[in-house]
Amino acid sequence: YANKDVFVKCGERAMVPLGFALELPEGWEGHLAPRSSTFKTWGIIQTNSVGVVDDTYIGDNDQWHMPVYCLQGKDIESENEEEVKGTWIRKGDKIGQFRIMEVMPEIEFEEVESFGNKDRGGFGTT
Repeated sequence: YANKDVFVKCGERAMVPLGFALELPEGWEGHLAPRSSTFKTWGIIQTNSVGVVDDTYIGDNDQWHMPVYCLQGKDIESENEEEVKGTWIRKGDKIGQFRIMEVMPEIEFEEVESFGNKDRGGFGTT
């Protein structure tokens, strides 16, 4: 939930405070992501796709925030006698969600010339 009212102008970004902090156990991390309705409702996207919060983010002032960018203003405000398009995110709005996950163990990769498998086509082929 947003912890305060924030107006984000079209083409600008903002850090929306979420009003909480967590002390995650060592070896765990939080993944912050937008809800599926976030863009449709407010015209904003999360600027870092998914925010990863590690277990060292535990200072007394380390409140979680959601970094957003406004692509489509849903509201108009007046600023210096000019209309400004943007979107209001109101205190209590459900703009994001998070999951607590165990940190992935470190793995090593082996470089090869070929996998020896049939090509599948990649993105957009299914």
